[in-house]
Amino acid sequence: MFDRELIRSFDEPTRRQFVLRMAQACLGVTIAPLASPLTNAMAAAVPASSGKAKQVIYLFMEGAMSQLDSFDPKPGRDVQGSTKAIQTAVPGIQVSEHFPKLAQQMKKLALVRSLAAETGAHAPGQYLMRTSYKEIASIRHPGMGAWSQKVLGKINKDLPANVVIGNSTGHPGPGFLDARFGPVPVGDAAAGLQNTQPPKYLQANQFDRRMKLTSQFDAPFEKKYPHHDVKAYSELYQEAIKLLKSSELKAFDINAEPEKAREPYGNNTFGKACLLARRLIEHGVRFVEVTHGGWDLHRDCFKDMPAKAQVLDQALSALLADLEAKKLLDQTLVVVATEFGRTPKINENAGRDHHPGAFTCLLAGGGIKGARTYGESDKDAQSIKDNRIGVADFNATIAYALGLPLGQEFISPSKRPFKVAHDGQAIKELFS
Repeated sequence: MFDRELIRSFDEPTRRQFVLRMAQACLGVTIAPLASPLTNAMAAAVPASSGKAKQVIYLFMEGAMSQLDSFDPKPGRDVQGSTKAIQTAVPGIQVSEHFPKLAQQMKKLALVRSLAAETGAHAPGQYLMRTSYKEIASIRHPGMGAWSQKVLGKINKDLPANVVIGNSTGHPGPGFLDARFGPVPVGDAAAGLQNTQPPKYLQANQFDRRMKLTSQFDAPFEKKYPHHDVKAYSELYQEAIKLLKSSELKAFDINAEPEKAREPYGNNTFGKACLLARRLIEHGVRFVEVTHGGWDLHRDCFKDMPAKAQVLDQALSALLADLEAKKLLDQTLVVVATEFGRTPKINENAGRDHHPGAFTCLLAGGGIKGARTYGESDKDAQSIKDNRIGVADFNATIAYALGLPLGQEFISPSKRPFKVAHDGQAIKELFS
C-alpha cells in the first residue's frame, strides 16, 4: 500500500511523474496532453464581454522570424539586404516580396509592427510569448489555449478544446492548471491523432470491462487519498476514452479532404498542419496552435528565407480564404507570432542575429479590423518609434478577442495570483 506521508514528501516533478505513470499504467491509454505541473482547484472565472472570436488558430514561427524580410521591410535602407518590398492590396502598406499571396489579402490583415521584448534567447522568448510571463524555476504558467479552455470551456464536448500541431518541445502546456486543460499534441498532421485504435486482439466489450475493472481498482485509492491531481488525471483519461469512441475523431483526418481542398495549402508539413487546424476549428476545437520552426537564420538568410516564407505565404493564404469561404473567419482569430525579431545589421555569414528590440506579428479574423498596421519601428527596424507594445499586451489582445477576463486574478497552488495575460493591456483599436 502507498503511504500518505511518502506521497506528500515527493517533490513536484517526482509527484507529477508518479501520478502520470499511475494513470498510464492503470488505464493503458497513451493519448495525453503535454506533460505539465498539476494544480489544486482555482477560482472560477467569469468571461468578459468583448471581442467576438470564439476560436483561435495560433501559428507560431519558432526561431524568430525576421521582421525586415517578412512584414516590416525598409525599402531603400542598407539593412534590407537583397530582400525587396512589394505593394499590398492596401495602398501605402508594403510587405516582403516573399509574401505575394498575403499581400493580396492585406485587407484581412492587421500587422502589429511595434512589438518589443527583453529577452533574445529562444526558449525564454518562446515561453514568454506563449504565457506572458518570464520563465522561472518555481512555477510553470499556462499557455493561452489552457486559459481559454479553463474559462470558456469546450465547444465540442467530444473533442479536446486545446490542440498543438507540430514538434514543439518547450510548450508550457496547462502550466499550473489541471492536466485536463493541457493541449493534445499532434506531431504529424498527415498521420493525425495517434494511438486512437484499440489493439486488434481487444474487442470493444473487453475494453469496456477493463475500464470498469480499472475504475473499481482505483476507487479505494482515490477515496483514501483524495488528492486533486489524482482526480484530475482520472477525469483526463475518462475524456480520452470518450474521444476514442467518438465519431468526431474524423476531425483529425486530413485525408478525408478532397484533393482540390488540400492542394492550396501546399504539400508540406506546415501546409498540412494548417489544413488540420481548419478542420479542427470546423469541428469545434477552441484553440489550435501550429508550430513552424526553422526561422533562426544566422547564416544565409537571403538564400533560405524565400523557401521558408513561401510555405507560410501559401498555407496562411489558403487558410484565410478557406475560413472565409466557410464563414468561420469572423469567429476565428488567426495569429502569426514569433518570439522576437532579427538584427537589422547583416552579419558576416549573410544572416541576421537575435533581436528582441523590434519585431512584427500578425492578426486576422475574430473581430480584427484588417487593412492596417499598428505601431511603427524606426527607419532600420532597430527599435520602436511609435506605439511600443510588450508581449503581454499582444497576448491581452488575443484574450480580449476571446472575451477572457483580463483583470481577474487566479490563485495558483502556491497561493500566488496570476492573470490570463499578466498585466498586459489589449490593443482595442485593432477591433472593428
